[in-house]
Amino acid sequence: MATEEISRTQGLNPSQQSSSLPDYPQMILEAIEALNEKEGSSMSSIAKHIDSTHSDLPASHSTLLSHHLNQMKQMGQIVMLNNNYSKPDPNAPPKRGRGRPPKPKVPLPPGVVVSPPRPRGRPPKPKDLLAPPKTKSVSTGRPRGRPPKKAKTGTNTAPPPPPGVKRGRGRPPKVLPSVGFQ
Repeated sequence: MATEEISRTQGLNPSQQSSSLPDYPQMILEAIEALNEKEGSSMSSIAKHIDSTHSDLPASHSTLLSHHLNQMKQMGQIVMLNNNYSKPDPNAPPKRGRGRPPKPKVPLPPGVVVSPPRPRGRPPKPKDLLAPPKTKSVSTGRPRGRPPKKAKTGTNTAPPPPPGVKRGRGRPPKVLPSVGFQ
């Protein structure tokens, strides 16, 4: 809306104002052809060339340029190598995607039915209809698993240090049991 107000104050219609400026894809392709760099043209060199040839660029020129460069790159109109844009080589082989290429599709002869693909995972065991149903084991009253450790009540343990005393560095010395040798 702001561009319409500016163009009205200058006495131009919106269609007249934009008609003097070619489309961005066209300007980008002209800049790449005119620069004719071997390694391709960088975004800054394309912007400078467009700036020097067209004087009436909008204020959002850099944003529009990067948008159209990305759009043209995705559509395959230009190719980006080492941050430089260039026209794609018509004699170049098609670009291969990531990963292993798919196997070529071979048409099947008529009358052959294709079975559906196998499901993932291990197949279930076959159920024996003649076997008697399994009964749950009778509980022995003991809980499952390993029993918990019991607290030690021996004399081999060292007495805890008195409160407020820091332990020294390293492993504490072994406390020998008091044996009645006399």
